[in-house]
Amino acid sequence: MRILGIDPGVATVGFGVIDSERSGQRFVRCGVITTPANTPLTSRLDRIYSDLGELIRLFSPDAAAVEELFFNTNITTGISVAEGRGVILLACFHSGVPVYEYTPLQVKQAVVGYGRAEKRQVIDMVKRILNLPAAPKPDDAADAVAIALCHARSATSRLMSQGGNGCFTT
Repeated sequence: MRILGIDPGVATVGFGVIDSERSGQRFVRCGVITTPANTPLTSRLDRIYSDLGELIRLFSPDAAAVEELFFNTNITTGISVAEGRGVILLACFHSGVPVYEYTPLQVKQAVVGYGRAEKRQVIDMVKRILNLPAAPKPDDAADAVAIALCHARSATSRLMSQGGNGCFTT
């Protein structure tokens, strides 16, 4: 199964692609979609939509794993990230890619084994699990790979096969 992990944003959208088989996971590619800071939000959203569509065409994922939003203290940033996330979900839907959503806690639990793990611990485990010579860069891309790993591990669990884990499919 090929999984596209996505760390939503507007300025930067992280993506990570892995292949997952019963024998384990294999790293394919990761990176970021960036949008220019001083452009209208609609233009930035359009760029995310078209670039993500191109990634989907290029890698032909069987599933997309998208991180759910976690609102901290800056509600304004959270709203724009939510708008970016909506465009991401729409691009996946229009491409026919099933979408599965995971909270940051679920991602940390699946990758590190501890839901309150720090970002550095998650990135280090991504490197170890995929046997990479170095951690994926930048951090948004590493987060997206962790989200893809979360889905790979959830998809093989009994919970997932019984329709659990709060997934949203298109």
